[in-house]
Amino acid sequence: MKEIKVGIIGFGTVGAGVAANLLQNAEVIAKRTGVMVKLARIADLDITTDRGVAVPPEILTTDAGKLIDEVDVVVELVGGTTVAREFILRALRAGKPVVTANKALLALHGRELFAAAEAANVDIYYEASVAGGIPIIKALREGLVSNRIHRIYGIMNGTCNYILTRMENEGADFAAVLADAQKLGYAEAEPSLDIDGFDTAHKAAILAALAYGRWFGLDPVYVEGIRDISLDDLRYADELGYRIKLLAIIKQIDDDVQIRVHPTLIPKNTLLANISDVFNGVLVEGDTVGQTLFYGRGAGRLATASAVVADLADVALNLSCGCARRVAFREGAQFRAVTGMGDVQSRYYLRLTVTDCPGVIASISQILATHDISISSLIQHEKRNAGDQVPLVILTHSACESRLRAAVDEMEKLDVVRDRVRIFRIEDI
Repeated sequence: MKEIKVGIIGFGTVGAGVAANLLQNAEVIAKRTGVMVKLARIADLDITTDRGVAVPPEILTTDAGKLIDEVDVVVELVGGTTVAREFILRALRAGKPVVTANKALLALHGRELFAAAEAANVDIYYEASVAGGIPIIKALREGLVSNRIHRIYGIMNGTCNYILTRMENEGADFAAVLADAQKLGYAEAEPSLDIDGFDTAHKAAILAALAYGRWFGLDPVYVEGIRDISLDDLRYADELGYRIKLLAIIKQIDDDVQIRVHPTLIPKNTLLANISDVFNGVLVEGDTVGQTLFYGRGAGRLATASAVVADLADVALNLSCGCARRVAFREGAQFRAVTGMGDVQSRYYLRLTVTDCPGVIASISQILATHDISISSLIQHEKRNAGDQVPLVILTHSACESRLRAAVDEMEKLDVVRDRVRIFRIEDI
């Protein structure tokens, strides 16, 4: 039986999970693939701290360069976009396939890394970079290869989904739930990467590249986080038949592509809307297969390790059969551009705080009409005293984002509008 030597650079939470998986299940993998995937080296600056997994001490090293020279496959789990990039490039140039979970690095430097892999005739595998243990990369790269991808919707950050689920179910404020999520280890001490949407944006950039054959990078990805979502918004969304989720939206409209991440109202009766807590879900719509939904744990030591080791099995099979670059990423559709947010067409949820007096709704309706925006639904609950400040919730028909923004700017100048207008987009999945 052919033996493939694996080296892990980065012995943190995920690295320890991968090591444990390989040590525990190497025989299972060998029986299923006919290849022995052997953990040969682990490199980290700290090789003394107990990671909760018993590895042979002789395979530990602080020299990542030595590891790259000695193994057949390099697993990069350092994270970040600096030293990790150097390790990956060094491995590729040495003719070593790479497995990585590094979503930020791929989103920012995917074109460079995959060009280096092509030049060296080796592979980069990256299932764990998007949605943890959910095999969405393999599905797009192989299972749906015969489909033109019309759209992808993704709930791909467990921290945000956990926060929104608890806010909705318990009526708890954002700050209180975030603090609990930090205590439970679901959120980092500095949570901005998650709650401001950038973690999801990295994943959206990777899925867009797979779906449309081009590394778009992060610059054209529109990103909003969940800090501005209030309990009032969740309650009104529920009353109107929706849930609010932090959603990655990837679409092809004619020859252009939309890549955006923002809180979105989606119908409560859809499967995607019912993905809760720390779980992730990705809906992919192809021209042949229709809609497919992928669901599971999107992060964590074991789920991410499962995806890494699955990639290792693929790479080991490639090496044993001498078929490098069997499912390599190939750039193609250079003609496609990313639609600017101002040109996006969407339905909208607007929540205004207004003075309860005659003519308010007429004034707001007139502004919307002036900007060619039609009202689909409106809620204003009765207040006891005239002149009170009351919430006014409006759902619109499809409208151009730039027109909607111009209309909102006008509304906020009205004397009867007492606060900033809250805006969320709607996707009628």
